[in-house]
Amino acid sequence: MTTIETKEQVLEKIMSQNKPACPNCGAEMNIWEVPSINCGDGLGWGTPYLYICFNDECPLYVKGWENIKDNYSHSASYRCMNYPGTEQFELITVFSPVGATGQIIDDQVVAQQEVLKESIKKGFSILAECYVSKDSPSVMRIILDPTEPARVRLKAAEMIGDIGETDAIEPLRNLKFESRIIQEKVEESVSKIHEKFFTRECPFCAEIIKKRANTCKHCGKEVAGK
Repeated sequence: MTTIETKEQVLEKIMSQNKPACPNCGAEMNIWEVPSINCGDGLGWGTPYLYICFNDECPLYVKGWENIKDNYSHSASYRCMNYPGTEQFELITVFSPVGATGQIIDDQVVAQQEVLKESIKKGFSILAECYVSKDSPSVMRIILDPTEPARVRLKAAEMIGDIGETDAIEPLRNLKFESRIIQEKVEESVSKIHEKFFTRECPFCAEIIKKRANTCKHCGKEVAGK
């Protein structure tokens, strides 16, 4: 089964790596956040972050202005781009000296990432205590709290399937999560709770009933075989 990484996990992994040097000038490349709107062939880069050389004295960048002007009659140049964790270097077109600089991951972003890491560490510690004490209400609060880091909420969504009871199903069903990954994990946990307690939801009134019930005790409808 393929594990889908959150954007935070990808950035954390990249930040733990040594930044590559630009093969054209030797300067350390910057972490660059890929914009949400793709350009080029529209297929995107397949990663939320890349490395880009923003050295304005890089020969590739300096000569690129003249090359594009002579060959395409446009005012633009190239910067060197690298896919994190690979030796794959490519070119990205920029149309001004400040082009693409808005997505550079600077020291402030790095500091924010460190704060996020501490929040994740604290959240996982709380969840570990909740698991031991079977404290499902606290786990539910974490799932429902949008200020919690996505990784912590995802872990909580998984954990509620192990320690949650049927009273957790209704609040989970009534919420739609912005994160598709968290939403899918919540759905898995709801199914797990039903399986654990031999229950299901009435197809007519959505109330929880026994899995083998023939008639819903809440709405009186026949549910056998449904």
